[in-house]
Amino acid sequence: MAVSPEETIIGFIGIGVMGKSMAGHILKAGYQLHVFTRTKSKADELCTKGAIWEDSVADLSKKCNLIITMVGYPCDVHEIFFEKGIFENAKPGTLVMDMTTSSPELAEKIFKAGKNNSIEVLDAPVSGGDTGACNATLSIMVGGDEQSFKKALPLFEIMGTNIVFQGDAGSGQHTKIANQMAIAAGMIAVCESLAYAGKAGLDYNKVLESIGRGAAGSWSLNNLGPRMIQGNFEPGFYVKHFIKDMDIAVESSKTLGLETPGLTLARSLYKKLADQGYENNGTQALYKLFT
Repeated sequence: MAVSPEETIIGFIGIGVMGKSMAGHILKAGYQLHVFTRTKSKADELCTKGAIWEDSVADLSKKCNLIITMVGYPCDVHEIFFEKGIFENAKPGTLVMDMTTSSPELAEKIFKAGKNNSIEVLDAPVSGGDTGACNATLSIMVGGDEQSFKKALPLFEIMGTNIVFQGDAGSGQHTKIANQMAIAAGMIAVCESLAYAGKAGLDYNKVLESIGRGAAGSWSLNNLGPRMIQGNFEPGFYVKHFIKDMDIAVESSKTLGLETPGLTLARSLYKKLADQGYENNGTQALYKLFT
């Protein structure tokens, strides 16, 4: 049976740049929503709209029969599941959707532990940044049990528009890695392209109008290119989190015996950017290295 507002009490862990909007859509859809995040003030706006604050992952897990996690790093995911968190406190039959970008190996471990605790687990990372989260147009890549996916689908449809069941546990995370690898090398190309346009004395907006609608068009060019030329480096997705994603991608690629020179270059440039103090800027801040 699919989830419904009448029968489902949702817990949302991680109210960040994207999580806040995602949780807001769920609340607006009429679900009872309990929230927890490390910095309580980040949840204040949701609580004024009807969300219920919980003081810990444990407290939230005891009260909800569907839990969504959207945190920063694999170590955070491990902590909220295994260290006096979800598995120790959630009731049998609970459905958990981890929407963090994390490692496929950890996703498989969590899925197996969920089975042992009679808890359903889906790995469901997303793509689309702050804009996709705000507009509920995220791409959602899902791994796990297909029956669990079908049950959760109405909730995914509240947050995204491109929702694909990828296969067994870890498949969602593997798909997100492929996504981040494509973005990583592409961001270098976008930065070089716009830097070249500037050096040539061209009108940036006219350049974007031409190349954004042609073969060079991409989400990064059309959505982050304008931010670059405006000098807007506010985070839709943090540099530090993108580096984390690329670290996961590098390690997974090594496990698969795959060489990734484009990814390796992109990671080195983003680490250089972070070393210069821009780890809390958006990924479009890479442009700073080219101007």
